[in-house]
Amino acid sequence: MKIVTITSSPHRKGTTDALASAFCRGAEEAGHAVFRFDAARERVQPCLACDACRRTGACVQKDSMETLMPHLLEADVIAFVTPLYYYGMSAQLKTVVDRFYGKNSELSGGKRTVLLAASADDSDWTMAALERHYETILRYLGWEDAGRVLAMGCGDRAAIEQTDFPNQAFQIGKSL
Repeated sequence: MKIVTITSSPHRKGTTDALASAFCRGAEEAGHAVFRFDAARERVQPCLACDACRRTGACVQKDSMETLMPHLLEADVIAFVTPLYYYGMSAQLKTVVDRFYGKNSELSGGKRTVLLAASADDSDWTMAALERHYETILRYLGWEDAGRVLAMGCGDRAAIEQTDFPNQAFQIGKSL
């Protein structure tokens, strides 16, 4: 199985890195091929809404999406990994998701997804908006949720390492 993990935190060794690393390790132990794309370190420009992709089949922007898109098209599973920023996904991940537009028909259907997210806040409603957005993306593209780890109350790496959240991410990766 081919798995794409899209990380999106500006923190190199932060909470979501712990989740992504555990998930990838579990998936690799299960024998899956994993491609990890760090949206916070790559050059991904926002969609220009020019519709050139719809007319020509190619985006006019020449950036890191040219590296990511072939992996997305071949992927069986896509893992979205994000810190919670203002109760939603990071801008780095949202920019990548917006660029799916040009390949909606090729990306639609047949994929499973995973959501791995972390936040310092632990109120019961903390992840609600992120989950609804994630579910809307899945509904729109006809994808299936394969699991979620919502690591609330984890404001830094030390905090998340004292929880079972990394193990949960590992188990999802291993179970695919």
